[in-house]
Amino acid sequence: MSEQDNSNCGCPDGKKQNSEGRCVMPEVTFSSFILSLNTSALYHMGEIADPQTGEKTLDLELAKNAIDTLAMLKEKTEGNLDADEGQLLTSIVYELKMRYVQISNGS
Repeated sequence: MSEQDNSNCGCPDGKKQNSEGRCVMPEVTFSSFILSLNTSALYHMGEIADPQTGEKTLDLELAKNAIDTLAMLKEKTEGNLDADEGQLLTSIVYELKMRYVQISNGS
């Protein structure tokens, strides 16, 4: 089984099997951190349901906070990221801002 294929490993959501077969949290990378903040923003914009209740909530203040955090990271890390990290961060900030505006305008 590859490190990325955890669909049948028996681990709970968000965890993966290590070389000893134990379920552990995946390695923290800059990209995984950015994706975590992206997920948080999407959750607070009602785009992702709560995994336990299945319900979607809308909290634009918390969504804006997550987006602002990503935008601040983009500004502060300018010139210090590899090409893939920079593109990921730029794309996520842009997409989240567009979604936020649409949701805020009731679209």
